[in-house]
Amino acid sequence: MTAEYQAQQKQRIWMLVPKPVNKRVLGCKWTYKTKLLPSGQVDHYNARLVALGYEQILGENHMETFSPVAKMTTICMLLSLAVNKNWLVLQHDVSNVFLHGDLPDDIFMTQPLRF
Repeated sequence: MTAEYQAQQKQRIWMLVPKPVNKRVLGCKWTYKTKLLPSGQVDHYNARLVALGYEQILGENHMETFSPVAKMTTICMLLSLAVNKNWLVLQHDVSNVFLHGDLPDDIFMTQPLRF
């Protein structure tokens, strides 16, 4: 949790501000995942801080929803190209990924407990 929190601070994902009186404030929660090695042993633990987006109201604090996801057909096509063209294929585990888009609206979220 500390690593996730520090990574978000380093990337300036958010800033701590006084609670607004006329805006909806979303809650947040930590999600946890245990990453395993192929042998089944624990490799490491992941913690992610997520906003409770289900509390958002369309038109009030968001206008659209977008979640970029790679389709399996796209991945298969890229791997097929790599095999046919003898390209080197590498895998990289990214510990933190942030979308650097500018949001047109300010989104307010409660501060995570103990942080």
